[in-house]
Amino acid sequence: IKVFVSTEDNQPYLSIPCSEHKITSAVWGPLGEFVIAGHENGEINQFSAKSGDILKKIKEHTKQINDIQSSVDNTMFITASKDNTAKLFDSTSLDHIKTFRTERPVNSAAISPIMDHVVMGGGQEAMEVTTTSTRIGKFEARFFHAAYEEEFGRVKGHFGPINCVAFHPDGKSYSSGGEDGYVRIHYFDPQYFDFELEV
Repeated sequence: IKVFVSTEDNQPYLSIPCSEHKITSAVWGPLGEFVIAGHENGEINQFSAKSGDILKKIKEHTKQINDIQSSVDNTMFITASKDNTAKLFDSTSLDHIKTFRTERPVNSAAISPIMDHVVMGGGQEAMEVTTTSTRIGKFEARFFHAAYEEEFGRVKGHFGPINCVAFHPDGKSYSSGGEDGYVRIHYFDPQYFDFELEV
């Protein structure tokens, strides 16, 4: 990991060697005190932004972490993994909070800034797409209730795996980017904001 601060020579003020397992995604923790990094072996490390030391280490995923995104207030983050799950964690303690399960690898996941919802995108590996029909590929963005871990909606549109999802900061829309080369911007209908999951 290389941590940069705007300087004249554009050199990192801190470089953290990571020789065991490659880092595949990283985000800043609350107040910029640490960096949360996901690895190709499914491990999550919390590195001090001052010293580079590992503060905490957990392994909740069984395969590579493809994406990490923080909540709007940085108190939580969500991971997306090749093990067909996305998981919600506390940013400071790294306590595992919730798990969202699918039947395909998850490439990206995001937390709504205004609702108790998460959106996930993925699908089978890009190299396997040509050997199966698009219907089998499962290229929908999937919505889950963050508290109940229940799926409540899917949005179709991509013709290949979804590589990235993100909510707009106002929470009224989300975007998805796919292997098909398209970025799709979806605006939520008014009914979305009135929806309540029946459990």
